[in-house]
Amino acid sequence: MSRKYATLKMRQIHRNPNQPRKAFDEDALKELAESIKEHGLLQPIVVRKVEEGYELVAGERRFRANELADNITIDAKILLPEGESEISDMDSFKKAMAENLNREDMLPLEEARGFKKVLDEEEGATPASVAKAFSKSVQFVNQRLALLALRPEIQAAVDLGHIGTQAAVQIAALSKDNQKAVFQDWKKGDKNDNQLVHIAYAMRKQEKAATQDSMVDVDEMTPEEKAERSRVQAKTKGDLDAIEGMWALLDSIGKADPMELARTLAGEVGKRLEQMDRVADVVQKARFQLRQAKAHADASEIMVNPAAAAPDLVAEAEAVLAQVDPAAGDAEPETQAEPAPEPEAAPGADANTEAETEATPVADVETESPAGPEEDDTEAEAVAEPVAVAA
Repeated sequence: MSRKYATLKMRQIHRNPNQPRKAFDEDALKELAESIKEHGLLQPIVVRKVEEGYELVAGERRFRANELADNITIDAKILLPEGESEISDMDSFKKAMAENLNREDMLPLEEARGFKKVLDEEEGATPASVAKAFSKSVQFVNQRLALLALRPEIQAAVDLGHIGTQAAVQIAALSKDNQKAVFQDWKKGDKNDNQLVHIAYAMRKQEKAATQDSMVDVDEMTPEEKAERSRVQAKTKGDLDAIEGMWALLDSIGKADPMELARTLAGEVGKRLEQMDRVADVVQKARFQLRQAKAHADASEIMVNPAAAAPDLVAEAEAVLAQVDPAAGDAEPETQAEPAPEPEAAPGADANTEAETEATPVADVETESPAGPEEDDTEAEAVAEPVAVAA
């Protein structure tokens, strides 16, 4: 696509009504305006010719800051059509989207709505073609699209950075009532983002189990099944109590002098270290399973409590939503008319599954691996199984 450079009058340029980025930090704009006053505009904006003047394609932030700096002109790169073809609205939108997509301050839901617009309005567009157009993975695109299934108040919390995108994707897979329930529970302030990931994932598993009638109520068990359940409960609790009793043995080794240990274990230090590594690996796996069990217990409390099943939205959530998108109100998420494509299957379900996942903060990641999908679960999960994360 050919282009030329020119200095245009600010009043000749119209903002793009389809600008994918809606939120701009006012303090950052003021800082950029001061920089423009001091050093000038270092990078021109991008525009296209329209019937009345020019329309902004890329550089909305620079345009606004230049306006704040009280400049009446601005340097611009003008995109020129090739032959008879005009620069379409979709071409303009995709260029604006591409410029903003890799900015740290473009909101997750802005990205999601941008991808959805391309899928809806560009002929033949698929998540794969959208991912290629914006140099993202298919999984990244699908995960962003999944956010559109969130209730509006949760979308607001995600855009404000209160709930991370990994947790949000897990929540998006829940029913609307359970989305409300987990959001209300999160608002108590006693759950961090990693716990939210696991609780939402556990709720999804329990929703699925309830749908498949695979959850057996204790009252429905036969006497034999109840006896077996009691036996398993007693053994599991006994095993955990026995493990706790071993801490004194490990503590004594942990307090031992390394040089003295080397002399005591002469010729066997390497073998004993491998022995301890095997124990540590098993302990980590057991610890992770217990954390998953805690998430399921928390999820059960949220789901089975009638008061938490569908609570009224508090005024605070509505106020937050109004600040982010005053026109949104209580409207249903955009994916109601057409569901967003499902994110890719849980790790291990398909050897060809994209390897890229939403990044988890390094400080929160444990060394153990998450449990793989159950062998008899033939249906791919709507969201990826959560990674092992610290409480």
